[in-house]
Amino acid sequence: MSVNISSLNCTLQPALFTYNVPALIFGVSLIIVIICGNALVCLSVYKEKALKTTTNYFIVSLAVADLLLAVLVLPLFVYAEFQGGVWSLDMALCDGLMTMDVMLCTASIFNLCAISVDRKHVDHRQMILLSATWLLALAVASPVIFGINNVPQRDPRECKLEDNNYVVYSSVCSFFIPCPIMLLLYFGMFHGLRKWEEARKAKLRNSIQACRSLQHAAVAAALPPLGALPASLPRVIERDLAQSSLEELDDFKRPICPFPPEYKNSSIQTVAYNDIKYSQPTQRKKRAKINGRERKAMRVLPVVVGVFLFCWTPFFVVHTTRALCESCHVSSKLMSTVTWLGYVNSALNPIIYTVFNTEFRKFFRGFLPRCC
Repeated sequence: MSVNISSLNCTLQPALFTYNVPALIFGVSLIIVIICGNALVCLSVYKEKALKTTTNYFIVSLAVADLLLAVLVLPLFVYAEFQGGVWSLDMALCDGLMTMDVMLCTASIFNLCAISVDRKHVDHRQMILLSATWLLALAVASPVIFGINNVPQRDPRECKLEDNNYVVYSSVCSFFIPCPIMLLLYFGMFHGLRKWEEARKAKLRNSIQACRSLQHAAVAAALPPLGALPASLPRVIERDLAQSSLEELDDFKRPICPFPPEYKNSSIQTVAYNDIKYSQPTQRKKRAKINGRERKAMRVLPVVVGVFLFCWTPFFVVHTTRALCESCHVSSKLMSTVTWLGYVNSALNPIIYTVFNTEFRKFFRGFLPRCC
């Protein structure tokens, strides 16, 4: 009799699963793209001096969260999707999967919030802030570790967060509270950056006008040799003004006027232009260059935040709706779709950095041909 039951179970076992081969192919491809792309992001910041900025250190933390998602969460999720959404593994493994899923998603959005808190330089404050994002993310996910998923009559064929109150709690802590705060912080940060750049452009225009006036005064004074005077402004200044790109300019109020050395001790200095200066402190020049790199890194953040919200908002809205409205029917296909969309975000960030940040793009172009 036991043999017959065993053979019957063997014949029925394949019918329990509807194998989803496209999900397997797409999932494996997604895992590979996430691992390769985010590993390159981490390597580029480690190797490239121009990428060692405060913003990029937080971007590395975000990339680490995506890497852990691809290694610890996605393989089990893809395996379950391949079997038609049926969970066939141990429930303790399911709880570990849910814990890591909640923690890594929370860590991602907390990192995006933390980027806008302090823009100065990398020191112990940023290290504390980075650590705090991960500790808070772990705190949000910890109830799953301590058994909140162990509810009566739990279906062992389904791996999900079982307690609806915890679903709402985690969604509020991980998404619905941080998102408005993050958007307000970014709005303030970029509003301030735009005002700063407008002031810098005004100072640049004033300096250019002073340089041209000084050149005209030199011509009018007929001081020899006139051929040594520059016919026009240096190309780098003209280019920076045309492109409104101030990254490589000096970070102090009085920029240099390119004037021939032979006129420094001549009567041309009787012309009063207080904004003109012939030398600059090396340290301040270095600081300006670092600030320019920081501004380049910051410009990619609106795209990162926008894509993150586009990918994860449907997931949290659908899951919270299902938890709050138990009578509402939410199809398994919709649940699967919004979950996939959230995971795709981890593969998009390296692409965004490559498209919108020239320093990342230069490193990728130089590194990929050498390793492939």
